Amino acid sequence: MKRRNLFARAAGAAGVMGLAATGLVPARAAGPARANPPSTFVLVHGAWHGGWCWSRVASRLCAAGHAVFTPTLTGLGERRHLISPQVNLDTHIDDIVNLLQFEELERVVLVGHSYAGIVISGVADRAAAHLRQLVYLDSLLLEPGKSLFSDFPPAVVEQRLKAIRDTGGGVGAAAALPPAAFGVKDPADAAWVARRLTPQPVGTYLQPLLLKAPLGNGLPRTYIECTGDPIATLEPTKARVRADAGWQLRTLATGHDAMVTAPGPLADLLAELAAPTSSASPSSSFSSSSSSS
Repeated sequence: MKRRNLFARAAGAAGVMGLAATGLVPARAAGPARANPPSTFVLVHGAWHGGWCWSRVASRLCAAGHAVFTPTLTGLGERRHLISPQVNLDTHIDDIVNLLQFEELERVVLVGHSYAGIVISGVADRAAAHLRQLVYLDSLLLEPGKSLFSDFPPAVVEQRLKAIRDTGGGVGAAAALPPAAFGVKDPADAAWVARRLTPQPVGTYLQPLLLKAPLGNGLPRTYIECTGDPIATLEPTKARVRADAGWQLRTLATGHDAMVTAPGPLADLLAELAAPTSSASPSSSFSSSSSSS
């Protein structure tokens, strides 16, 4: 086994041991490692979040023997000090491409949540040789040449622009929405998320997605739809996925921030999707009623 994978797993184990210090309720122990060979996951967070949001999922995947990377995009989370008007979609695509290259990762299962669906589409266009498959978790898709604001209803665009103006400071950022907007309703979970959300760089809304190849660049694509409290701005994306036979569609009965509200079912589903011997049907569902699942 290569040293980088050993390090990734050791780091994952260290993360599990450090959960109490972060205020995150420790997850229940994951089950025994599956017979399928381990996979390498790169989990990319959505707008206003950071790599921190994947802790509960990453601990489970690491316990099952997988290598897991949870990068934080420039200007967000613990990298919020780097926010500036220059941070845009290309910056975030480069964040992940550079991770793949400098960690020399191969056959990666690349997962993008929400806004990061756009990011991983750009990564696949530039670095498909490092990837095995793409997983879009309740995420956005863009037609090439369009920006996030291109597909948002005018009222939503104005709301976001107002939030950016109100943020002030000249950094060009949109203030975070409350945890309830992401389907996080448990009071303890909501407080944990609220403490960590940070403003989103405005350049990520304004810069169009430019692709040289068709979306996905020939890689297998799965869309995981979170069916609890659907978000209106995601409906055009979900309709597009349902109408395209090239997608595998799965569902989770939880809110938008599934990594917080349903980490067990989400980790199980990701492991299943990554398993080369998986015989799961193209469209099926997982359910969850507790964040400690």
